[in-house]
Amino acid sequence: MTVCVIGLGQIGFPVAKYITTKGYNVWGLDINPVAVEYGIQKGKFKATTQWDQLPKADVYIICVTTGQINNQADLTAVFQVSKKIAEKADITTLVAIESTILPGTSKKIFEEIFKNKVLLVHAPHRYWADQEDKYGVNQVRVIGGVNTESLEAGMKFYKDQLGIPMHKVSSVEVAEMCKIIENSHRYLQIAFAENLKMMCAHIDLNFDELREAMNTKWNVDLPEARDGIGRHCLPKDIRYVTSLTPSILLNSAIEVDQKYRQWLTTQKE
Repeated sequence: MTVCVIGLGQIGFPVAKYITTKGYNVWGLDINPVAVEYGIQKGKFKATTQWDQLPKADVYIICVTTGQINNQADLTAVFQVSKKIAEKADITTLVAIESTILPGTSKKIFEEIFKNKVLLVHAPHRYWADQEDKYGVNQVRVIGGVNTESLEAGMKFYKDQLGIPMHKVSSVEVAEMCKIIENSHRYLQIAFAENLKMMCAHIDLNFDELREAMNTKWNVDLPEARDGIGRHCLPKDIRYVTSLTPSILLNSAIEVDQKYRQWLTTQKE
């Protein structure tokens, strides 16, 4: 079986590397020649920057980065990659989107680009580079398909062939929404901690001691309040959710993080 991973960044590289360890013929593609060379040297799989050098694959895994423009989702890369895959795919091809997308994206791609002639699933990643051993490629994942046949094919590939524990959901839209809500929930938790830290400073109370005391309760897990909510996923994904529908709660969390960053600056002066 030939598997092609599109996008060899923080997610795509470990995905391709993991599948290689299972003995499959793995190809990687990335527009960055450095990422390609790294995949060849460190991942021990074949890789290229050129679409025409890829063989026809049984499975295509989309791991390209998604972003935002003016706080709106920018899924351009996913659509562009899908159009390229459509040139090679047929009715037996499994296409798995692991990139973060909005609800409705998978079916739009399935109908408008693939013309309903592939098997397509969304299996959003949960990879965390800081603890790869525990939260790497092989951890419980959510998966949804555009139809029953696609979901069955996706489960066979991820669960049976790759040995990854998968949680099936009834629709691909649930899988799409799950990822951005997971990260929005985490954003809320951190924003609450940031707000509480500012409150503690205002009333001259030790935030760290309070947090430690709170976390002795079985159903409380208050995170640290560090330097603001950074990196790529959380700030992006909460705005993906707010682009779908207004949310007083989520917008307030974004505002809290902005005020917390400003507050930190005053504390360092």
